[in-house]
Amino acid sequence: MSHAFLTIITVCMGLGSSMITVASDDLMLWKAYDQVIKPAKYIDLTHAFEPHMAVWPGFGNATFKAASAASDVPGMANKGEAFTYEKNGFVASAYVLPTDQYGTQLDPPSHWNQYGATISDLPPTMSVRPLVVINIAPQVAKDPGYHLQVSDVDAWEKQHGRIPAGSVVMVRSDWYKKWDDLERYRKPPFPGVSLSALKFLHMDRKILMHGHEPLDTDTTPNAEGEAWLMHNNFAQAEGVTNLDKVPEAGALISIGFAKPLGGAGGYARYVAIAPANWKYGETVLTAPGAPLPTQKYPLKRDDLGVMRPTP
Repeated sequence: MSHAFLTIITVCMGLGSSMITVASDDLMLWKAYDQVIKPAKYIDLTHAFEPHMAVWPGFGNATFKAASAASDVPGMANKGEAFTYEKNGFVASAYVLPTDQYGTQLDPPSHWNQYGATISDLPPTMSVRPLVVINIAPQVAKDPGYHLQVSDVDAWEKQHGRIPAGSVVMVRSDWYKKWDDLERYRKPPFPGVSLSALKFLHMDRKILMHGHEPLDTDTTPNAEGEAWLMHNNFAQAEGVTNLDKVPEAGALISIGFAKPLGGAGGYARYVAIAPANWKYGETVLTAPGAPLPTQKYPLKRDDLGVMRPTP
């Protein structure tokens, strides 16, 4: 691992005592970015949410449509009239979201705990962390209801070393490949994380949080794992994708989420940042983000209100 990579982990995450010496160079983060983060490989771990997708049966699906004028706007639109490229020069979308537990998400403790932190209480220090990926896909291939065990954590540590404190542990099951099979994706048996593994990761290894591909932590009758997490003031990630494209050790994770005041859940964006020699992902050089690519066809709304390039 390069000195610059160690430096950015130290500075961003507060690991070790060298933070004090790093402060003498005000441009150290920029240097570390140019040397390590810029050529790194970025892998999106997030499903785009849409009107027709898997969701817990107790909630409902979202509705997408064109945003319309809330009142008369002289020279622009009449009340109730949808904004269009042709008439207004711009469009906007309106979303009816029946739950904040939708798609790839971040659950804060308030989801279950009336004294817990809400999504708007989460600190910005959660934004960049070491990423650990524990692979239980082989077990799940034999038993779809397999749950991560402490023995799986032990096996990972025998190969990669001790799990870093403050890290994010993602549990790879490859369940995300069933995402488009709406009924099967959410119906037990599906992979989970055992309560014993959650307690070990949080109490012994002091992780920030864990994440998994299904929409629930476990398949116990009382959702014991999720209940324990929330009532002990831990957050979790759900509905994560592409974990088979991320190294098991050595990557970082970027965590972003919507911040509704007092929210009991968050529409999240998780991005893995892997070393430059990793076989998957894009770099800042191949996908700079400015300018962004042009659509092949004009954007039009489909029957569900989603904007798509359409011939």
